[in-house]
Amino acid sequence: MKPELSVVIPVYNEEAGLAKLFARLYPALDALGTTYEIVYVNDGSRDRSAEILSDQYRARPDVTRVVLFNGNYGQHMAILAGFEATRGDIVVTLDADLQNPPEEIGNLVAKMREGYDYVGSIRRKRQDSAWRTWASRAMNNIREKITHIKMTDQGNMLRAYGRNVIDLVNRCNEVNTFVPALAYTFARKPTEITVEHEERAAGESKYSLYSLIRLNFDLVTGFSLVPLQLFSMLGMALSILSGALVLLLAVRRFVLGAEAEGVFTLFAITFFLMGVILFGIGLLGEYVGRIYQQVRGRPRYVVRAILEQSGPTLGN
Repeated sequence: MKPELSVVIPVYNEEAGLAKLFARLYPALDALGTTYEIVYVNDGSRDRSAEILSDQYRARPDVTRVVLFNGNYGQHMAILAGFEATRGDIVVTLDADLQNPPEEIGNLVAKMREGYDYVGSIRRKRQDSAWRTWASRAMNNIREKITHIKMTDQGNMLRAYGRNVIDLVNRCNEVNTFVPALAYTFARKPTEITVEHEERAAGESKYSLYSLIRLNFDLVTGFSLVPLQLFSMLGMALSILSGALVLLLAVRRFVLGAEAEGVFTLFAITFFLMGVILFGIGLLGEYVGRIYQQVRGRPRYVVRAILEQSGPTLGN
């Protein structure tokens, strides 16, 4: 039977916290009084996560489905694979670390029933470190100005999507993408609600500082050409200023004669311009790299098997 609600949970090395997740998630969904399914996507975990998920499938095969990757492809690829496996009219994404309480799913579902097709969430009181909270807010502001995608708390994966949005996302073949932003571009009536936030039940965050920077680069370059346009305007302005400086130095050369006092100033200007050029090459490389990954046509992820009530379905 087609359920009303599908919950997608990416899992990567979460063996220490899965039992606590199961103990809270299933009662919370049972209390909603609606039909549901839970789609776990094991993203190539190196611990016992896949085995624990298989055991849970055997314990609750009526509402549990497990997608097993053959390697690690990242959280957003796992969510996209979960989207393709879902059947519900409402799809909710949830992290496995219990920082997003499963009890909040009912609030998202209630909001979706009011006619919205995208419900984001804002953490009421974040339990992250101070630097991570500050960095997240700073990147939220920069991203919104560049992409015009309005997500107050972009780092929170507890979100609900309508079937119309999920079907459009499933038609996309982007190699690198940020799922909440991609879904937002297809939503006709989006909104946000405030939810609780807790400390991790077990384990540690899978996102390092580099991963967060990398994710935000993908977000910005994947949804806007503004960085390239801004850099083009910066290059034009620097060219005008550099030309004016050359003209000024030429005039001083002929009027005042040879001067050596300003050589270090010229070095400083040269190094500054070299830094700008290297940054521009890196920015251009981001866009070229995205094109390169897209035109290779490789699969975004490879599904090893799907555990569901009709029996395991082997992937490609």
